[in-house]
Amino acid sequence: MSQNELPHRRLNRLTGEWVLVSPQRMKRPWQGERKPAQVSAQQSHDPDCYLCPGNQRMGGAANPQFNGTHIFANDFPALLETETGDRRGGLLREEPACGEAQVICYSPDHSATLARMDDAGRRHVVESWCALSAQLGARWDHVEIFENKGAMMGASSPHPHGQVWAGDFIPTIVETEDRKQRSYAAEHGSALLSDILDAELAAKERVVARNDHWLAIVPHWAAWPFETLLIARDDVRRLEDLEAAARDGLAQILGELLAAYDALFDTDFPYSMGWHGAPHGLGDDTAHWRLHAHFYPPLLRSAEIRKHMVGFELLAETQRDLTPEAAAQRLRECMG
Repeated sequence: MSQNELPHRRLNRLTGEWVLVSPQRMKRPWQGERKPAQVSAQQSHDPDCYLCPGNQRMGGAANPQFNGTHIFANDFPALLETETGDRRGGLLREEPACGEAQVICYSPDHSATLARMDDAGRRHVVESWCALSAQLGARWDHVEIFENKGAMMGASSPHPHGQVWAGDFIPTIVETEDRKQRSYAAEHGSALLSDILDAELAAKERVVARNDHWLAIVPHWAAWPFETLLIARDDVRRLEDLEAAARDGLAQILGELLAAYDALFDTDFPYSMGWHGAPHGLGDDTAHWRLHAHFYPPLLRSAEIRKHMVGFELLAETQRDLTPEAAAQRLRECMG
């Protein structure tokens, strides 16, 4: 049997954490939880949706009759711009957390998704991401741009939208990625994700999609069954650094990747995704960074069966059954 057919562990270079891979478990029967498949929204305008044009939001404000993307301050933000508490040391340490949160409606069409929008529509979303990263990054140490798609991932509305949380601190996962990329650059004299990109292009087996400016892979250390990592091929550290051709290429590859997700189980594929760029609080000390996005879909075997991070995963170490190579192959087969 080959290495990929036997239990083994893989190191996540961005976090330093290990992932246990157990390919032999793919043969086990499933009698666990099944969730109904994600149902696509059918109507272009829902009078009860608080994100559709002209409708009243839960916070009381009314949406304008927008035609493209629409950005507004989150009515229920997780961070506030004013300091909210005292700094406390000792064993039970606390410190204030300040910031702001925005919502991005991708389209006025309630039934749209990034997968079903055309390149021009996705390009408007990309422009919004880039503008918000620059604008909020001028005021805050870190800007996290993300999307929770689908009820399975906790999305509060089926209307196509994402969020931006900006704060005066660098969050734990991003800080870990910064530290790992910095230490790798100090040891090797090159950027970690640049070397990973070259290695994945050479290996080919985990590549899902590519164009002149982007590479989408199932990373070697993927935890979720069909997790993907989207890496900028140009030497860019933040979204606002992207030139026009790279923004066009991003709109294109997003369409390819997300359409493959939908085709995999013939469903409106749920996921959480988010951008990781060099935290703005680092200033120009960013040579070790490469802009990338993580996609974390929960589905495992079908539109009804999802991966659960429980038991061993919660108490010991992340574990997966389907190998990243097999996942990438299945996604490639779904490319149009």
